[in-house]
Amino acid sequence: MKHFLLLAILLFPIFSFAQTTKEDKKLKAKILELTKDFKGDVGVFVHNLKTNKVVEINADSIFPTASMVKIPIMVGVFDKIQKGELKYTDEIMYRDSLHYDDGIVGSLKDSAKVPLNHVMMLMETISDNTGSLWLQALAGGGKNINDLMEKYGFAHTRVNSRTPNRGQNRKLYGWGQTTPKEIAELLTMIRQGKIISPDASDRMYRNLGRQAWDGEGLSQLPENVKVMTKNGAVNKSRSEVVLVHAPHGDYVYAVITKNQKDERWERNNEGYELLRKIASLLWNYYEPKSNWKPVDGYEKWW
Repeated sequence: MKHFLLLAILLFPIFSFAQTTKEDKKLKAKILELTKDFKGDVGVFVHNLKTNKVVEINADSIFPTASMVKIPIMVGVFDKIQKGELKYTDEIMYRDSLHYDDGIVGSLKDSAKVPLNHVMMLMETISDNTGSLWLQALAGGGKNINDLMEKYGFAHTRVNSRTPNRGQNRKLYGWGQTTPKEIAELLTMIRQGKIISPDASDRMYRNLGRQAWDGEGLSQLPENVKVMTKNGAVNKSRSEVVLVHAPHGDYVYAVITKNQKDERWERNNEGYELLRKIASLLWNYYEPKSNWKPVDGYEKWW
């Protein structure tokens, strides 16, 4: 009997979530209107954390993460730190063999030393690719990161690149893969202090609150509203996951595309425009009395 009661207590939050979430049909209809003519595949997950209402559009389908994979990589590094195998303030040595592209980390001289936490900041803030692959290796590689994702209940969020037995998935999805629902829930769990430890989650939350690439969905939010976020882009996919601390209640959402016909690296790429449209819709839906709008001329900075 005691074992049954303990199991019931442990499982209660899961069952509670499943029973109390309710579909927001009105919001779903508005989002479907925005996505109906999109030339490619779109996945959307929205969760109002105050009302527990959700919108799911292909939310359990697998999509490329692009640079959103850097959230699971960060989790992997913090797991190593928690175990005492790394220190957040360690100085680590860059070697030319780590070079992937000419971002900031990839421009370092061989044998240059840099604090691990600085590389982490560059991964999450400017999405430095060389630094991210370096951190992936320090986390024990993609397999260790994938095992962590499995541990936390994410069946589809995986690192594919430089990971044994993930070659076929890499061909389909690139560096990493996820679903709109899983990547949004990972962000939510970090905010709730449920990933690695409360203090590690807090540090990860703060890292995700500094985003240099704020020209898409974030451009449709007031500049004084706190968010945690990560975005990504490859030729046929654009993506963004955001937790917004809105005045009337937090909400989290993920928008991911794949198989886009529009592969242009221009501001008016169809995927980028969809990210902005959905972000604007959500803000005005949840904050209907807000009269905020992007300042005239903001587009020229992107």
